Amino acid sequence: MICYAVIDTNVLVSALLSSKDDSATVQVLSKVLTGEIIPVYSNVITKEYREVLSRKKFGFAGGTIDYLLSAIEKYGILVNPSPSGIILPDMKDLPFYEVVLEKRDDEAYLVTGNIKHFPKEPFVVTPRELLDILER
Repeated sequence: MICYAVIDTNVLVSALLSSKDDSATVQVLSKVLTGEIIPVYSNVITKEYREVLSRKKFGFAGGTIDYLLSAIEKYGILVNPSPSGIILPDMKDLPFYEVVLEKRDDEAYLVTGNIKHFPKEPFVVTPRELLDILER
């Protein structure tokens, strides 16, 4: 099964920091790179990806960041979301929520490690929940 997913930045960070190939975040990222998960993003999201992944505290190689972002842009779907007017606990999460709302007709999911930062919706899932959905 192929699905569409807006990937929260924390999922990418967690996957790149993980030393376990079987962690849910690593598996989600792997499925993005193999085409099983089609990433959905906006220019605001890719800007955040680059800014966060480039932070010195993580120590990610520039080539790794460039590879990951180019794969997301090459295989993903760029969306220019409409403003939703929704207020979230952390308004920096709004671009991710608005992109998933824009792609709900395609049954897109928002994949995050911070589930409580978003409204309780069946399309807001953890990496493990997305993997379970894909296995059904």
